[in-house]
Amino acid sequence: MTVFTMKNRDYKNFAPDNYYHTYNRGNEKESIFREDSDYVLWMARLKENLFPKPPSEDGLRRPSSEGERKPLAPNSFSLTTYCLMPNHFHLLIRQCTELPISKLLSKVSTGYSKCFNLKYERIGHLFQDKFKAKLVDKNDYLLWLSAYIHANPVVAGLAKHPANWQWSSYNEYIAILDSKAAGGRLCETNIITDQFGSGTEYEQFVLESIEIIREKKEIESFLLD
Repeated sequence: MTVFTMKNRDYKNFAPDNYYHTYNRGNEKESIFREDSDYVLWMARLKENLFPKPPSEDGLRRPSSEGERKPLAPNSFSLTTYCLMPNHFHLLIRQCTELPISKLLSKVSTGYSKCFNLKYERIGHLFQDKFKAKLVDKNDYLLWLSAYIHANPVVAGLAKHPANWQWSSYNEYIAILDSKAAGGRLCETNIITDQFGSGTEYEQFVLESIEIIREKKEIESFLLD
């Protein structure tokens, strides 16, 4: 079983080897994703910074098809769990180096906002404010967050089951636990999946959490929204 440890207990500063629950919502709660292609674009921006392309032979980073974007340094962050909703997103991320998570969220959100505004001919801030982040300092908090993030679409009435929402890491977790993941994983899941014996066991954990999450009991202190 993975042992959950925290290297730094300073709640004011981002630090290496710590896990953070990060989220943000649309300005005045408006939609930040209107079409499937919007979700795809946001995830693409996240992926290119989590897993940047290697330098070309001349030592220069390869330009993307959209121009000369410079992703962040490789292995700076590890995504644990995520869910994108029509007007907000949740990420559970581990910071792996001294590069703060604020750099990742700022780069992804700023680039996405520019594309979104251009596409929909809008002006102004897309997101409500600077993203929020809360340090994950206990294992039970970590597990509850994974359930909370994956249960979001069901609690919001957008899906009858977490597996029916394609813009979250839930199905990746189930596939890994049931040994059906053949590669191409986006999330580093082992800190959570090592604590469950099967996909069925994790599914039951998430489903049993839904009513508690709806009432915001027991986990009230864990939630930022």
